[in-house]
Amino acid sequence: MQNIPSRQISNRTSGSELDWGIILSLLLLMIIGLSSIFQASLHAQYGTMQLALRTTIVQGAFWIIGAIIIAFLLRFDASQLWRLAPIAYGLGIFLLIAVLIFYDRSMAASTGAKSWFVFGPVSFQPTEVVKPAFILMLSRVVVQHNRLYEHHNVKSDAILLGKMALCFLPIAVLILLQPDLGTLLVFIAILGGVALVSGVTWRILAPVIALASTIGATLLALVLSPTGKVVLDALGFKLYQFDRIQTWLHPDQDTSSKGYQTYQSLKAIGSGQLTGQGFGHLKVYVPVRESDMIFSVIGESFGFVGGTLLIVLYFALIYRLIRATFRAQNAFYAYIATGVVMMVVFHVFENIGMSIGLLPLTGIPLPFISQGGSSLLGNMIGVGLILTIGYQQQKTTFTESTGFSV
Repeated sequence: MQNIPSRQISNRTSGSELDWGIILSLLLLMIIGLSSIFQASLHAQYGTMQLALRTTIVQGAFWIIGAIIIAFLLRFDASQLWRLAPIAYGLGIFLLIAVLIFYDRSMAASTGAKSWFVFGPVSFQPTEVVKPAFILMLSRVVVQHNRLYEHHNVKSDAILLGKMALCFLPIAVLILLQPDLGTLLVFIAILGGVALVSGVTWRILAPVIALASTIGATLLALVLSPTGKVVLDALGFKLYQFDRIQTWLHPDQDTSSKGYQTYQSLKAIGSGQLTGQGFGHLKVYVPVRESDMIFSVIGESFGFVGGTLLIVLYFALIYRLIRATFRAQNAFYAYIATGVVMMVVFHVFENIGMSIGLLPLTGIPLPFISQGGSSLLGNMIGVGLILTIGYQQQKTTFTESTGFSV
């Protein structure tokens, strides 16, 4: 029977407290997010004051639930998170299998993906809460391996990457069956971030990165080739995925159909100019504005200044999250923090990038801003794990089999 980390003995000091910089950033993002969702819902195609209030209140309720989850996570020390990792991972796999069977048919018809459970007026996307579960399990896998192989070499690092791939593979297959390529990219970003800090030697990491880059370039070349499209279609790629790449590369070729959403987002952000049209003065219609294109609300309402301030706020939050990584007292905490940072950074980079036409559309929400309870809860759980790192600053004793030590 495998040993597990022993319980931590509390030695809390004055430094063992919440990171109020992270909490302040979350509060500011909450205000910006709720006000943006209210505006977007009010000025939607069939928007009314009643709809806007209901949508904002529901999102606010998820913020309260997220705060409760964070308060609950603060009670977990490293040894408890260690034990929780395989349980959370197993539950995540179960949810990804269940959604393929019990997915909401109407949502699947409108989105083309079997990604949502629907309970009355509330929808839930399990992949969002699987992200922090994957981070926990991946961190545990790396720590266990590094304990067994104290010295990194090509052979041991190849084994480590194999273990990480085995942890990632079930999730990747189940997400592709939905299909949800955009969400899969988030998991790839998490996997890559943890791999980079796991101690893997560049003698094996560099070829892996080169191979991934080659595959990406090859896929892009196939998308641009008529023959390549036939090949990708046979491999299961969808028509809308081809359209998104074409729209990204040639945004001005079709502004009324396939490229309409991106064009309208650019038009809205451009109309904000330097300081914006002001709160509540949205004049440009953007499809799915309250979720995927929420950044266009900020750009149109508050212009370049408002968009820049939001990005600065994200930089402040990410800085505090990275700071927690360096303050982590053990490797397990450090890998968890790295995974969460990669998750948040990729979401921000991709969402804002696709809103201004720098990246293809993927449907990835803007963290803490976009409408979506499951997305918000997934990000809140991630940030809650990092807050736990600072709050649980205490000496830790681990069993010899895991090798945790301060």
